[in-house]
Amino acid sequence: MTLRLALAQFDLPVGAVAANAGRVIARIAEARDTHGADLVLFPELTLSGYPPEDLLERPGFLAECAAQIERVARSCTGGIVAVVGWPEAVGGVVFNAASVLRDGRVEATYRKRRLPNYAVFDERRHFAPGHADVVVEVAGVPVGVLVCEDLWHPEPIATTVAAGARLVVVPNASPFERGKPAERDALLAARTAEARSAIAYLNLVGGQDELVFDGASVLVDADGRLHPAARAFEDQWLVADFDAASGRFAPVHWPAEDDASRESLAYRGAVRGLRDYCGKNGFGSVWLGLSGGIDSALVLVMAVDALGAANVTAVRLPSRYTSALSNELAAEQAAVLGVRLETVAIEAPFEGFLEALGPLFAGLPPDVTEENLQSRCRGALMMALANKHGGLLLTTGNKSEYAVGYATIYGDMCGGYAPLKDLYKTEVFALARWRNARQPAGAPPAIPEAVITRPPSAELRENQTDQDSLPPYVLLDAILEAHIEGREGRDALLARGFPEAAVDPVLRLVRTSEWKRRQAAPGPKLSRRAFGRERRYPITNGWRN
Repeated sequence: MTLRLALAQFDLPVGAVAANAGRVIARIAEARDTHGADLVLFPELTLSGYPPEDLLERPGFLAECAAQIERVARSCTGGIVAVVGWPEAVGGVVFNAASVLRDGRVEATYRKRRLPNYAVFDERRHFAPGHADVVVEVAGVPVGVLVCEDLWHPEPIATTVAAGARLVVVPNASPFERGKPAERDALLAARTAEARSAIAYLNLVGGQDELVFDGASVLVDADGRLHPAARAFEDQWLVADFDAASGRFAPVHWPAEDDASRESLAYRGAVRGLRDYCGKNGFGSVWLGLSGGIDSALVLVMAVDALGAANVTAVRLPSRYTSALSNELAAEQAAVLGVRLETVAIEAPFEGFLEALGPLFAGLPPDVTEENLQSRCRGALMMALANKHGGLLLTTGNKSEYAVGYATIYGDMCGGYAPLKDLYKTEVFALARWRNARQPAGAPPAIPEAVITRPPSAELRENQTDQDSLPPYVLLDAILEAHIEGREGRDALLARGFPEAAVDPVLRLVRTSEWKRRQAAPGPKLSRRAFGRERRYPITNGWRN
């Protein structure tokens, strides 16, 4: 017995219920007529998109999902079977459901049993757990259904296989984070070894606010053989034949991942997040301040890769402290990438603010106030340009800066989206080098080499460098990653050998900068613990370790 399985690794926008249903109807027909599939699998919560959050509190939203699953079911004819996710409301209780559609009707509905309530997940806020197995026969093969988190626990697949399943299909909406693909592969191998069943793991792809879903769907034979993951961050059909006698898959159309390096996945994840944030929110173009430094240089090339050079405008905003090299490097990069470059000097508005504030600043020495005022001049000018001409203003801060507050609120933090928000400074350098290595043969680097090698500086006073105020980024980022991702406190950091002279001020800065981060633009989650919905600390906080 051979079953042809089509996995629809596609983006499904949150809240676009009727449009998503239309996409599913078209893809069911394509899976049947073009790919010859017996079974087509769609991602978790296909109709509502993931995560629908408090849309699930709206009765009208749930009613529309119910109406659209019936519409999709009516279209599912001609011998194909579809598994489609949706939020099912029954008697005032909502389930994270996946329905089996066949012969124009809903044949069976599986309700997710294990509801994640950690990190970015709040499923227990909205859903009740299911309890029953679902196993249906497709092309003579008993097929079981699980949903995402169910697979991370041994019991759901064990009972599904005990109910007769030879193949278990698992629709997912599992956001990308560094290291997760390896963790997922180990999990799939463990579950297959326990249950002795083949697994088809389909993951959602696309950006949704701070989340980015990588797809990277996987097949696992019943004997534990893991097939190569599908290429990450790309919408695509994945087709394979499953032989029930051997418990093995034979890929028919399976574009596999060809660069699973840390830099590749992080870069492509950030670009996909930016592209989808703009597209789904109606922004056809973006603006950014281009300083000649590494952060804005990386954001510029990401924006070009995401939207095309014609839809990106860069602006130099020189001050009395801006070096000629900074201006030259910004112009060089804009020319290489074919990006429109404008220049708006901030000296006049800066002088205007100083004059207006002069009576109240009299007798006080210049300090960080004047430095921040320059940044706020830039922020106001960039917001004005985006308002006047349309488009989304990108902010260029990185995770190291947001962690320790080395960013000016209402200044360089101005903007609607922050592509580097979950990338430490050392990662920014690594991604810049990775992207330069992907330039076509003979082409100049996308980011000028001098941008990568020069000492980072905000250029808000004479001869300023970041290391005037911060530890070297290699040390800073190591402390931050252990503290933020690893949740290690002062004692643990000192026990690991980090110097007290660096640990104490860094932890103080992280603690006292929470108020700034609450007001920061959203950006793509790429790490195990991103600022925002995944790391929620109180602003008013007396804990000191």
